[in-house]
Amino acid sequence: MLIPRRTTISLRQRFHQMDGKATLSSMGLIALMLWVITIAAFSWFFVKGWTTEGSDGRVEILLAPVERDEILAEMRHLLKAIDGIIRGLGEPKPDLRQMEETARAVGMHMAADAEPAIMAKLPLPFKQMGMSIHKDMDALADAIVRNETPQQILQRLSSVTARCTACHDMYRFSAGR
Repeated sequence: MLIPRRTTISLRQRFHQMDGKATLSSMGLIALMLWVITIAAFSWFFVKGWTTEGSDGRVEILLAPVERDEILAEMRHLLKAIDGIIRGLGEPKPDLRQMEETARAVGMHMAADAEPAIMAKLPLPFKQMGMSIHKDMDALADAIVRNETPQQILQRLSSVTARCTACHDMYRFSAGR
């Protein structure tokens, strides 16, 4: 019994054997596959971010030192705004206009200035918590304008700080990149 001998055809020979239609079809398929792989990789990093498991069990977000400093500065700005609102509530005659401006300053307007390169490195749950805090600060500013009671305003602030605490329990930054 004779076994047919396999002949190997190089990729170049195969390419030359194809007619123009098959070549365009193959190139289109390759382009589509590359596009799908690119979108999948982008989606993966959009959801997961640039993270690793931290030594303390939290998710470590890998950032360049300047990126880490920028995010921490934003967090300090939020904390100072919360402190200013609480101090305002403690006054005998709270300056509602100042409290409203303080809350509004750290609302969605602040989030709109976020650096896209940094946002791409953050995991999706982190981004969702951060955006919800900015939205809630705008809602707090609206509540102050509507003259909500100090108790209601404190409840709103409590909801915000609970998310801050939860986020700090889940994540930490590393300035290694």
